[in-house]
This record gives sequence, structure tokens and C-alpha cells, in this order.
Amino acid sequence: MSLTLCSGDYLQQLLARACITSLFNGKTIFTRNGGLAIYGGLIGGGLALFFFTRHRFISTWTFLDIAAPSVILAQAIGRWGNFMNHEAYGPATTRQFLENLHLPTFIIDNMNINGTYHQPTFLYESVWNVLGFIVLVLLRKKPHFLKEGEVFLGYIIWYSFGRFFIEGLRMDSLYAFSNIRVSQLLSLVMFVAAIVIVIVRRRNPNLKFYNREKQKKKITTS
Repeated sequence: MSLTLCSGDYLQQLLARACITSLFNGKTIFTRNGGLAIYGGLIGGGLALFFFTRHRFISTWTFLDIAAPSVILAQAIGRWGNFMNHEAYGPATTRQFLENLHLPTFIIDNMNINGTYHQPTFLYESVWNVLGFIVLVLLRKKPHFLKEGEVFLGYIIWYSFGRFFIEGLRMDSLYAFSNIRVSQLLSLVMFVAAIVIVIVRRRNPNLKFYNREKQKKKITTS
């Protein structure tokens, strides 16, 4: 698991840096200079997890299903780091708009950045991810509903859908080209890919239903 976390952390920084290499004078591999991209973390962590599960003879899909709810909850908590650092905020707005959202005063006050109030897109994504956590936990408890691997794929679908629209509001996005933002492009690709994978895997008559207790036993005994 430590290998997964380290690989995910390095890859998310590498992806962020690859998109803004010019800002770092080409020093793409120097991760101590800051900069993170969650999709890089998912890719890096996923690759490390793949090799780990293969080595331990554990189903990769099983491990991903168990980890998915925790990952999206961690992302919800992590967004509050953006709040502390005045990052991931949306377009300019008014204090009245923020008060109409019935937000606590400490959030409203902290969204005053350089004398201008901004929409709290960090909060939009945090709330979206908490809702995703609840949905995933409820769905995986439903017997004979999800197939193996679909808790994880459901996470990808849920997160990518919300991130696509929330990213469109952010003022500090990285752009791939023209008006296309990197995270929106990746969200669209992963959203479509996850749906296609679900459809293709469902055609396999031997694909087993997700069983939480059975999956936990597989992991603990491996």
C-alpha cells in the first residue's frame, strides 16, 4: 500500500508539472517544487496497485472495489487544503451570493481573495465527493446489484462527471489547448471509458456479483 501511495503522489506531481513545464523551467521531475494533479495520482497508484495485486495473487478489481469509497472520501477532505491555500476557486462573485448559499462565515471570509469574492469551487467538489462516497457505500451494500469491479468504475463515473462541470468554473485550471482544460478532457475520457468497460464486462456471463464480505476475506487471507 505504501508503494501505491508513493507512486500515486509522484505521478500526480509529474502530470501537473508536464502541463506547466515552462513555469518550472523544464524541471518536470523535481517533485519537491510543488504542484499536484489527481489524475496522475490515480494513474500512478493504479499501476502500482496492479503490480502489487499480481504479485500477491489478489484480484485487482477486488482491491479497487474496496479502496474506491475511501479514495473519493479522501479527495473530499483534501479539497479543504485548497481552501486553506486560496486555490481551486471559481469566478468572481458577491458576498451576497455566498451568503445566499448559507455558508459559514469563515468560508465566506476566506473566499475574499485579493479583495474580490470568488465562488467556492473547492466546496462544490468536496460536497460532490462526499455524496459520491455515500452513493458508493449504499450501492455496494445492495445484494446482486453491482458486479465485481463496478464499485471502482462507479467511482470513476461519479467523480469524472462532477469534475468535468466544476472544473469549468475554476479560475486556475491548466489548459491542454485553446479553451479545453486538461482536467475536463481527462474527465470526459475517463467517464466514457468507465461506462464502456462496464458495458463490455457485463457481457461476460461468468462475471460475479460484488460481495463485500467475501472480498474482504480474499484480501485479509492473501
